[in-house]
Amino acid sequence: MKQHLITLATGLGLWAVGPAMAADGANLLTGFGAAEGPAQAPWRFVGLPNQTKPMTQFRVVTLEGARVLEVKADESYGNLVHDISSQNSNARTLSWRWRIELDNPKGDPHQKSGDDHSLAVCAMFDLPMSALSPGERFILRAARASSGEDVASATLCYSWDERQPAGTEIESPFTRRVRYIVLRGQGEPLKQWRSEQRDLGADFLRLFGNEATTVPPLIGVAVSADSDNTHGHSLALVGELALK
Repeated sequence: MKQHLITLATGLGLWAVGPAMAADGANLLTGFGAAEGPAQAPWRFVGLPNQTKPMTQFRVVTLEGARVLEVKADESYGNLVHDISSQNSNARTLSWRWRIELDNPKGDPHQKSGDDHSLAVCAMFDLPMSALSPGERFILRAARASSGEDVASATLCYSWDERQPAGTEIESPFTRRVRYIVLRGQGEPLKQWRSEQRDLGADFLRLFGNEATTVPPLIGVAVSADSDNTHGHSLALVGELALK
């Protein structure tokens, strides 16, 4: 059972939510930080319970005159999370720009041994427990109790994966509670900015429509990268992340 809970936590990334800061203006997300250095609150690092493996590094850097988030994974694991308050939980449009500087060629999201991502932008939803199977409900409750965190019941991630065709939809090999859409795939050039804008409600129903007919409340947004399963390395950048 202990290993089962650890496996679940790895798949979910313990993308947990707590009291959220109210957002002002059109963008409901606070910027990563105005100065170079670690990302600033309300962004927070979330890893595994009692994590002993290296942590993915998230730092604000200056590139081409703009402040962007540098995401560096060296045989590491980690997520940078921004909680969403209940009054903003109906937000549906997520936009950002991103690029991969160094790709991890060992990644294979279909296998547990290769389930590493050079970069993913994720949205977390509060799907009712009644939508889950009895086994999933038991495991999720146990993970929440053991970690002391409110682990998300449904996480939708957009990934950049050089080995998958763009448009590929994948369930995490660790847990069905995390599902991916590959936005940038095979043949996408590295070291070039690409811009995205996604309808979270439409994408949620596309991937979780077998469990829900309506979109549950949005409870968090995360930037993620890991290379712990493949013992690889990756470097990526994210900027202009906005939720409306």
